[in-house]
Amino acid sequence: MAQAMRRQSSISLFATDGKPHPLQDALLAVTLVLGAVAFVTAFFDNLHLLSSWTGLIGILTGAYGQFISVTTRERFALIIGLGASAIGFYLGMAHGGLFGG
Repeated sequence: MAQAMRRQSSISLFATDGKPHPLQDALLAVTLVLGAVAFVTAFFDNLHLLSSWTGLIGILTGAYGQFISVTTRERFALIIGLGASAIGFYLGMAHGGLFGG
């Protein structure tokens, strides 16, 4: 019964194992910021360059973050950022693409 009384001492905000994960936390923050920018700018037709490029970079950083993530909390937040990046990327591509076509 000793394992049931274990304390949860979290060093990192997203680490549930009690160890710091600076690279994973940095990728998480970058993915969330890029996803938010891509998602918001995707609803404006004239900002398709910004939304498509930030969406693409957000997808790539989120995918790498998923590949090296350690905890479930990191993976959950990365999926939120990846989804927002993907929506921004696809709407940016529909409005004109990466190179202004």
